[in-house]
Formats: sequence, C-alpha cells, structure tokens
Amino acid sequence: MPTNEARSVSTRLQQHVAAVIAQAGGWLPFDRYMALALYQPGLGYYANGGLKFGSMPASGSDFVTAPELSPLFGRTLAVQVAQAGQALGAADYEVWEFGAGSGALAGQLLEALGDAVRGYHVVEVSAELRQRQQERLARWAGRVHWHDALPDRFEGVVVGNEVLDAMPVQLLHWDGSQWLERGVVSTGEGFDWADRPTPLRPPVEMDFVPGTVVEVHPQAGAFIATLAQRLARGAAFFIDYGFPEVEYYHPQRTGGTLMCHRAHRAEAGERAPLEDIGLKDITAHVNFSAIALAGQDAGLDVIGYATQAHFLMNCGLLSFLHGAGPREIAAVQKLLNEHEMGELFKVLGFARAIDIVPVGFVSGDRRHTL
Repeated sequence: MPTNEARSVSTRLQQHVAAVIAQAGGWLPFDRYMALALYQPGLGYYANGGLKFGSMPASGSDFVTAPELSPLFGRTLAVQVAQAGQALGAADYEVWEFGAGSGALAGQLLEALGDAVRGYHVVEVSAELRQRQQERLARWAGRVHWHDALPDRFEGVVVGNEVLDAMPVQLLHWDGSQWLERGVVSTGEGFDWADRPTPLRPPVEMDFVPGTVVEVHPQAGAFIATLAQRLARGAAFFIDYGFPEVEYYHPQRTGGTLMCHRAHRAEAGERAPLEDIGLKDITAHVNFSAIALAGQDAGLDVIGYATQAHFLMNCGLLSFLHGAGPREIAAVQKLLNEHEMGELFKVLGFARAIDIVPVGFVSGDRRHTL
C-alpha cells in the first residue's frame, strides 16, 4: 500500500499535470504526459523518493533489473566493455553510462575493469537517483562523474541498461479509416484518453486491425542520433526488452506494448498509465529496428544485435559460475532462460572509428532480422 507521503506526491503530480493540460488547451500528447509522470522534478516516478529497484516486493521496490539480480551481469558485460575500450588503443579509457538506476551496474563494471577505467561518467536526469548513486559509488568517488547531458564531443565506451524503454513514446490509434494521436485530458478527478487526427504514421505499411494502438519512438531515435553526433570514437551497447520492427508491429499486437510496473507486477490495463501517476513506472518495449536505423543514419556502425542470453554466454557468463551456490545459479538462470529475460531482452551494439569484432555477438547475431 502506498504511504501517505507517496499519496501526497501523487496528488501533487496529478494537480501539476492537470495544470499543464489546461495550459496546453485541454489536451496533451501522451509523450509529454509520460515525461511529466516519470521525470517531473521532485514528483515524477524517477524523480521522487520512492524505492524503484530491488529483488523482492517485500523491499518496497517495483521491479528488478539484471544488475540487481546478479553481480555476474556486470562482470560479464565488463568483458565486452574491456574489448571495446582496448580497441580505442590506449592503456585506459572512459566509460559512459546512461540512466544508472541504483548504481549497481556502475559498481560492478568498476570492480571488474579496475584501473583500465580512467573515468566513469553517469548521465543522469534524476537528482533523486543521482544522490543514491553517489552514496553507492562513494568508493570510486575520484573516478565517477555525473552529468546532465553528454559533452559536445567524447570518446569511450557507452552502456545503457533499460534506458531506452523509459523514454517517452507517442501513441497512435487506428480507427479503421484514419490514424489518430492518442493524448490525455483532465476530467477534474483524474485523467482520460482522447484522440486527435494526426499526420503521424507507424514506420511500417500493413493492414492494422481497427482499434489497434501502437507506439512510435521519436525521442529514443533522437537520443541515438545525438549520441552519434557526439561520439567521436568508441562503441555503445544498449540492453533492453523489445523486438525488431516486424515483430513490434505484428497485426496481432493490437494493444501495443505500453505497460506499468509496480510492486514487481506488470499492469497492462488500458487505464493503468492514467492512474496513481508518480507511484508506478510507465514503459514501452523498444523497436530495435528503429533504434538501429537511427544510429546508422547518423553515421554509426551497427556491430551486433543478439538476445541477452547469447550475448552473456558469448562474453563468458557460464565460466564465472565456478563455485557459485544455488541462489547465484538461480539468478543467472533468470538472466538466460527464454521465458525469463534471456529471449525478451536484446543487446544492440554500435561503433564508430574503431576496429572491433565484438565478442558479445560472435554467436547468435540477429542483425539480419532488424
């Protein structure tokens, strides 16, 4: 049950969003609503004091990410990061992480990579999460630096674990004769959906079932394009749940992928994103074809695309299990099993101006499906 303090935060956020909707003329496109619900300073889900990351509901957390599930996730990813760093040709290199969450992955990478990391840079928009990361990573205070945005030009290895899915999306509704953009209106006591005609279209041509709702991802694409413009040399690896385009816009996926997470449960009902805002995560799966194309169009090389299971095994995860106990083995199985994170989660790799055959994609590379 949410505490009175959490309820107060949600009420204030609801009031703020309602005011923004009124200022916008009574209707707000969903991507703007999602940005407020997640990132409004002090009130949004990722900006307030609520606990987000944890392995069990009893902790009061809402979901678990791979680094919280097992420290071997970061240790294994470090194999790929080290290879990419060495391809830069210096004795040490810079690592950049987007949306570092609890700081667990940063700690695991710093532990595994040691002095090879000259500087570890966290790009974090949430002041609340930044404070928690600083506390967790105090041991490496001299080497870890926080930023609000990327510099104009940099070199290094970029990592992003479950960052693309948290970027606001636009919603499109096919009513059988035309595409409508789905937005949010205030009812006085809450929020409701409202659609408007739009020139926006999904990136594929197919026969959609009337009533279908889909997401499009302009902000994620723009983020990758910006990364491409500023990464002078290096590589980037993004880990997230999602599909290639042909699966993402499958005719049977009539409800899209938008969902909420709270207390380690997925809320996929139509009204879930409109209720208890600030108290739950709002997320959409990643269209990896669109992300790959955005990077390629901006000048990056797409160097690999594989399931999380293939990527981690290619990087030697199983070799790190020697002497592991039952609990650690069970956690690793969740990282690898097809019905857990192993198949749904994918890894997409980019590079610019370095010579690399990435170890994480030596087997099971699915770039041909993008």
